Amino acid sequence: MDANNTAHFEPTVDELAILKQMELVSSMTLSASLRKHLSGRLYQRGYLARTPEGNLTITQSGRDLVRRAEG
Repeated sequence: MDANNTAHFEPTVDELAILKQMELVSSMTLSASLRKHLSGRLYQRGYLARTPEGNLTITQSGRDLVRRAEG
């Protein structure tokens, strides 16, 4: 785990909404993520990752974050 993930991270309502959306779709293109104003913090902290095609997808850490927020 890198230093960015060790500090407490409190996602915004919008960030959680994006992560929940990302659970439903396999990936999102970069242009679509820009239209949705996707937070760079999610990518920087490892909650989203790039696919080999260059799209964004939710990671297991992102799914875990959504579950913690809902619980």
